[in-house]
Amino acid sequence: MTFIEEVANIACMPKPLPALHDASPICCAPLGTNPSLDPGDAVALAVRLKALADPARLQLLAYLLDQPNQEGCTCRLAPVIHLSEPTVSHHLKQLEATGLLTKERRGMTVHYRVVPEAIHAIARALHVNCC
Repeated sequence: MTFIEEVANIACMPKPLPALHDASPICCAPLGTNPSLDPGDAVALAVRLKALADPARLQLLAYLLDQPNQEGCTCRLAPVIHLSEPTVSHHLKQLEATGLLTKERRGMTVHYRVVPEAIHAIARALHVNCC
C-alpha cells in the first residue's frame, strides 16, 4: 500500500481549519528569520497553504502556470483534471478567495489567472537558507 493510500484510509483525520477568505497580500519575512511570527501573518500564510493543500487545486495551479498568460477557463480546466465543471469551479473559487487567482468574466465563460506575486509571497515565506 502506498503512503497516499495509507493516509486516505486513516479514519480519524484531524479537524480541518475553517475556510477563511482572505485575498490581502502577505508580506511576512521568511520563517526562521525572526523568533516569532506575527499572528496575522500566520493566519494569512495558513489560509493560502490551506487553499493549496488539495491535489485538485495543485493540479489546476500547475496547469494554469504552464499556460500562456497563466490563465484558463473552467471549460478547459475540467477535462485536464478529470473533474466536472462545477467541481473545478468550486476549487478555482477557493483559490481566488485567497488571492492566488483572479477571475474575469468573458461572455458566458469565466477565466482564472494566476497572481504570481501571491505565489512568490508564499515561496518567500517558506524559503529556508539552510544546508
